[in-house]
Amino acid sequence: MQQLHPKAKWLFFWSYIVGLTFIFVPLSVYVFLAIFSLYKFGVSYIFMILIPFLFLGFSGFFVIFLYFWATWTYRNYKYQLTEDTVKIEKGVIAKHYVSIPYERVQNVDIHRGLVARLLGLSSLKIQTAGYSGYILSEGLLPGLDPQIAEQLREELIRKMKGTKQGL
Repeated sequence: MQQLHPKAKWLFFWSYIVGLTFIFVPLSVYVFLAIFSLYKFGVSYIFMILIPFLFLGFSGFFVIFLYFWATWTYRNYKYQLTEDTVKIEKGVIAKHYVSIPYERVQNVDIHRGLVARLLGLSSLKIQTAGYSGYILSEGLLPGLDPQIAEQLREELIRKMKGTKQGL
């Protein structure tokens, strides 16, 4: 089985960071407001100074954990084009195996989001009959080199044309 481009771990990492920013920013505001409201109840000034440093330390530890998680995600994300199916294997704790027969493939798209463009990567989305919409593609290969993504798309389209599709 083939692996994604080595820069894919950075794609995973920054995707996690961007996603968790929407959780940590409101949480940070809440923590700092809670700290300053504790002053009214006679909490020690030293304790008020210590809590932000603990919060920053926890955030730093969490960012380091996300880097390792992104690396593990990259190492466990593999794909293979066989004679009659696309096989995708992914997952760190729980493994997820996807086999997509070529006759079920309806559309193959190449997507380049902001983070992927900055890293010079592309994502290949394989849509099948029975799956709903662009977001819920049954097959997703993020973090591919743009030339490889284009080659895979062309090969998938060629193999799709060689199968019996429809009723």
